[in-house]
Amino acid sequence: MSDTPVRMSVQQFAARTGLSAHTLRYYEKIGLLRQVARDASGCRVYGPRDLEWVGFILRLKETNMALDDIIRYADLRERGDSTREARQALLVAHAAKLQERLQRDREHLDALQKKIELYRQQTTA
Repeated sequence: MSDTPVRMSVQQFAARTGLSAHTLRYYEKIGLLRQVARDASGCRVYGPRDLEWVGFILRLKETNMALDDIIRYADLRERGDSTREARQALLVAHAAKLQERLQRDREHLDALQKKIELYRQQTTA
């Protein structure tokens, strides 16, 4: 992240994260983004740590973690080091769900590939 500016406006941060300014404000409202810095004019200013945190939020979302669980993780994170075990437990549970989903997806992919191969055999016959 050496090319990450130290301070980013909402527009710059939105461009870096792929999220809209509206979504960033929503994340702040529901407690996913906390303690967002403000400049002298009161405009939001984001830094590298915010970028890293939003990247993690997006990873959790992309792996289908429920929004309530992401908010719970954010709450625990905000409370500090004393919540490390609880955060780890939340991630372990999510990883187990993700592993189950990957296994189901592999099974579905195998079934699709078998069907595709069947069609290929019928086409060349």
